[in-house]
Amino acid sequence: MASKLLRAVVLGPPGSGKGTVCERIARSFGLQHLSSGQFLRESLGGGGEVGVLAKQYLERGLLVPDHVITRVMMTELEKRREQHWLLDGFPRTLGQAEALDRICELDLVISLNIPFETLKDRLSARWVHPASGRVYNMDFNPPHVHGVDDLTGEPLVQREDDKPEAVAARLRKYKDAAKPVIELYKSRGILHSFSGTETNKIWPYVYTLLSSKIPPVLSDEEN
Repeated sequence: MASKLLRAVVLGPPGSGKGTVCERIARSFGLQHLSSGQFLRESLGGGGEVGVLAKQYLERGLLVPDHVITRVMMTELEKRREQHWLLDGFPRTLGQAEALDRICELDLVISLNIPFETLKDRLSARWVHPASGRVYNMDFNPPHVHGVDDLTGEPLVQREDDKPEAVAARLRKYKDAAKPVIELYKSRGILHSFSGTETNKIWPYVYTLLSSKIPPVLSDEEN
């Protein structure tokens, strides 16, 4: 009999290192890393109905609403019914969590708790390559050439909501939306929270937790 497929989610505010943790989990355990940001960028380029809808919001500088992100993610998850996967950036709201419930049962939810000041500093130092979504941090992961993407040589930009004056409001908004999602998964006994200021210090605990659910394909030292 085939082993049970693992369905996992990583929750965390902007700047929490969620993307890095997801990449390490995907590499160490052979899980598909499914990023809502990546799928959204692909849908914008694909010209389908959902992409056109999302583009209308982004062009006006608005957040893409729940129902559009949910449609993007449901479409992608339907294609991956036979795969182990790890969700990054979804669900962010109770509505999204309920939509996810309708198509699968989660085994594991990892929540990253990072102090507010650390998040503020990380986000204010963050610059992105818009076309690929590659993220640089001027303090601990700067580009080889200042202000330029390593792979394409194209200019980096600082998102409006990463600018210091916007960060506090953005983090508050995330916290308000995420609170009921965290409570939901906590009540089901599948939430595992990890606190700290450095991804490298949190990682060994995350690795140990995942190892109890699925055999690793890489040892902790290989990361």
